[in-house]
Amino acid sequence: MTRALLIVDVQNDFTEGGALAVEGGDAVASGISAYLTTRASDYDVIAASRDWHDADSDNGGHFADDPDFVGTWPVHCVAGTPGADYDELFATDAVTHHVRKGQGKPAYSMFEGVADDDATVAAVLSARGVLSADIVGLATDHCVRATALDAIAHGVHVRVLTDLVAGVGADSSAAALAELAHAGAELIESAQVEGTGPDSADA
Repeated sequence: MTRALLIVDVQNDFTEGGALAVEGGDAVASGISAYLTTRASDYDVIAASRDWHDADSDNGGHFADDPDFVGTWPVHCVAGTPGADYDELFATDAVTHHVRKGQGKPAYSMFEGVADDDATVAAVLSARGVLSADIVGLATDHCVRATALDAIAHGVHVRVLTDLVAGVGADSSAAALAELAHAGAELIESAQVEGTGPDSADA
């Protein structure tokens, strides 16, 4: 089965010390890097997304001076700033597709972004015949949730690697995972992933 790894928004503004820091964000970044050292060859596509918001606008109402932290947010992940960079603990060497999303409008799902060649994530997965995707990153209750739901809607079998995600709130993250499970996603830890490539721990 052709498989993808979708790495959602592991950026400085979403990890400790960032504008919208998620507790455990750095641990997720380092955990994903460790996972990739042995499992990258298991995947035909490894796509990593970044929020990439415009500096000179409210990005379609996404930024607000008095945010509600549901639909509006403080300024974060502005294109070309350190906050929009990948967390330094996330080693990106194995990434095959870098995806930027936002760019003047609200965007939560990786599927709302485009890769460096302007291809959508749906097009990338379709071109490679991807039937299954493992999803990791930040934040469980927002962009991970939205990405997983879109992947399912595109007919991809989804597994969320629960030890490689972190959310804004405990209750909202639990609710998001329950919603994803109800929608058909598998919830497993990275150690439960069966390897297929020559570098995998199980091979």
